[in-house]
Amino acid sequence: MKFFSSEIYYPSLFLLIFIILLSSYNQSLTANPPQIKIGLDVLMEEKLELISGKKVGVITNQTGIDSKGNHVIDLLFEAPGVELTALFGPEHGIRGDVEGGFKIKTNVDAKTGVPIFSIYGKTKKPTPQMLENIDVLIFDIQDVGTRFYTYISTMSLCMEAAAENNIQFLVLDRPNPITGTMVEGPVLDEEYKSFVGIHPIALRHGMTVGELAKMFNDEGWLANGVKADLKVIKMKNWRRDSWYDELGLKWIKPSPNMPSATAALLYPGMGLLETTNISEGRGTELPFINVGAPWINNSKLKQILDNADIPGIRVDTTSYIPVDMPGAAMNPKFEGQLCRGLKLFITDPLKFPSVTFGLFLISAVQKNHFDEFQWRSPRSPLIMFGNNETPSAIENGEPPKKIIQSWQEKLDKFIQKRKRYLLYE
Repeated sequence: MKFFSSEIYYPSLFLLIFIILLSSYNQSLTANPPQIKIGLDVLMEEKLELISGKKVGVITNQTGIDSKGNHVIDLLFEAPGVELTALFGPEHGIRGDVEGGFKIKTNVDAKTGVPIFSIYGKTKKPTPQMLENIDVLIFDIQDVGTRFYTYISTMSLCMEAAAENNIQFLVLDRPNPITGTMVEGPVLDEEYKSFVGIHPIALRHGMTVGELAKMFNDEGWLANGVKADLKVIKMKNWRRDSWYDELGLKWIKPSPNMPSATAALLYPGMGLLETTNISEGRGTELPFINVGAPWINNSKLKQILDNADIPGIRVDTTSYIPVDMPGAAMNPKFEGQLCRGLKLFITDPLKFPSVTFGLFLISAVQKNHFDEFQWRSPRSPLIMFGNNETPSAIENGEPPKKIIQSWQEKLDKFIQKRKRYLLYE
């Protein structure tokens, strides 16, 4: 009988065991990536000295929680050496329970007794009187990665106010929930600046709020060229190609009609339906996932979109009846009427171009329902698309691919500019 010699067998055995262990370790790392720490986690665990001994104001809402579910208001109110002196409520309010477009009232936080100032209504920018008892102003709100979602406009106006009143501005960074890799859509033309498009960025910008704050500040886009004393508290272990549902973080509705990260991903395209007489699904349990109108031929629309072969999405025909939903959708389009439309399913969030899909859908409806399709007002598509060329091209029946190509020159310049402000790989 022949045996392996010990001189060969044992080293080979040890090498085999080492390779197996190394492979298992690498697989473990892949299956269990490092736990993400959002800006609030990092502030409370590592950088509290930045606000120790200071009077602090916070711009936040219900999304301002740490990875364990603790709210920024409670954490700062209880933090040793920190004096929480003011809270600022953006659109939808400090608790996020007010429907979009409704004014927010100034009041007092029931739990802490700290005054809450409304910055959505007549006053969208903190006044000197609101800021007179503040050394540091903190922004901590979950954004959704779309230019016309108003929280980044609120952030910009608050940065201006902080700069004008010599107050430091801290941004506690959070993930872009629809990833930080894809950039698409038209760049805002300056003449169409508004609260739903405050700076010349792409409709889907692919940036975090911290990155945007740096861009707004360093590009000189704040009013009168003022510069904020800005500090961004970066996240740890977030990657640009991260899809929110993979992060292990709880999704808190940033607004009443944003029930999921899927809705947020569809929003850059489906939010454009708000400029039209097509229902974007408000008044249903699936806003931005159900879309339609009583007069739409949904079978034909599905066929057109299927033939467009847009990656990362599947569409099915559906029907629904929008109803009043207090706090979420009062008087939705086609209330009480049967809408024929589509239900949208994301199949690959990393590949889905939401603005492109939205343009194809609107163009198809305009072309096939010319007599029924309408803009809600002459100005609304201009400020949402950010230019006048795109709405005109849709009206004239230009092919969507040609419209997308018309965006490219400005988009390429924005992408180059954007590179200077990216904080994450």
